[in-house]
Amino acid sequence: MSPVSDRLAVLPQYLMPKQALTVLAGKLANKEAGSLTTGVIRWFVGRYGVNMAEAANPDIASYKSFNEFFTRPLKDGARPFAESDFLCPVDGAISQFGAIERDQIFQAKGHSYSTTALVGGDRKLAEQFENGSFATLYLSPRDYHRIHMPCAGKLTRMIYVPGALFSVNPTTARGVPGLFARNERVVCVFESDFGPFVLTLVGATIVGSMATVWHGVVNPPRPGVIREWRYDEQNVVLERGAEMGRFLLGSTVVMLFPKNSLAFNPEWAPTRAIRMGEAMGQRP
Repeated sequence: MSPVSDRLAVLPQYLMPKQALTVLAGKLANKEAGSLTTGVIRWFVGRYGVNMAEAANPDIASYKSFNEFFTRPLKDGARPFAESDFLCPVDGAISQFGAIERDQIFQAKGHSYSTTALVGGDRKLAEQFENGSFATLYLSPRDYHRIHMPCAGKLTRMIYVPGALFSVNPTTARGVPGLFARNERVVCVFESDFGPFVLTLVGATIVGSMATVWHGVVNPPRPGVIREWRYDEQNVVLERGAEMGRFLLGSTVVMLFPKNSLAFNPEWAPTRAIRMGEAMGQRP
């Protein structure tokens, strides 16, 4: 599609009541409605081609709510870890990845946004990733929706940044400037052997909430202001490949790494399908 076509395609999103739809979707997804819930899940599995054979519990009728189904764990061994310094943290598709140009992250042709904007305005934090690396990974509705650690890290901060709730599909990424720095997001900051890194969970239309393993559900509530949690006095350490969070409905993860800390897997390319646990890259 042309840039003009992309902008026209996303125009209705500027007009729709995204927040109200998202609140409603979150409430419905938590409802335990018996056979109605099972029917909705069965339709969803068929519509999006969800592979239930990988699920720890493949019995559709046993899930009490849509969210319980959507955040289902996988059976042991479904995602073996590659022998790589950095693992892919999610199932999905590569939106974009590569070098951060000074402080600019490439979103799509004609669109970039700053690391400072992504992390909620903290310039000092953003400066640590100047000329570093980024990866933006998109989770579609059919994908496994738990997020894992690309490498071992010690949690230092979590920042909730309020924002819009545009869709994060590829068409919207091409049509909405600064999309990932405009949408609601949860910025998780870790320290590692090679320095700091950031793993950001980006919300979207009808993404009812985002959760982390150390905090639980972060949103709702949606207070409309930046909130921050510090973990300097706590020893929240997550190993490479460990689960760190989940989306209740699909979205996007954006990661930031310091300069000279990561060489990406040469097989990676935009739009390529990815699986959690595959090789993302190596230390240079």
